[in-house]
Parts: sequence; structure tokens; C-alpha cells
Amino acid sequence: MRCPNCNSKDIGKIGSHQFYCWGCFIELTVNGDKMSVYQVEEDGTLSSLDDLFFGDDWLPTDVGETQTSTQM
Repeated sequence: MRCPNCNSKDIGKIGSHQFYCWGCFIELTVNGDKMSVYQVEEDGTLSSLDDLFFGDDWLPTDVGETQTSTQM
């Protein structure tokens, strides 16, 4: 497995479906074919970075089409 952020192979397993990148200090959660990416904050909380890595791909197509049509 490679980190989607820094492309490092230095990934450690921290849970059954959770991984940590020692190259850029992000946490990855993998469930089946879905991956979520999180930044670990100073207080230990996680902030999702999915919008930066996966964009609008996770949105249903009808929501994406509605947003596009309202921007015109």
C-alpha cells in the first residue's frame, strides 16, 4: 500500500481497517473498496481530507448535476 498523499510505503497498521502514514502523518481508513483520509490534529481528533483527495466523486450524480446547473 502507498500513501495517496506522499506516495510513501512507510505505512503502519493501527487498527483492523486503519493505517497511519509516517511520511506525512495522515490516517487512512479502508473498508472494502472505499478509502477515507484524515489529518490527525494536535488534540488527537481527526479531520477528514476526503474532499481534497476524492473531490465530488462521492456525491450522487443527481446532486452533482444540480450543483452544476445552478452555477450556470
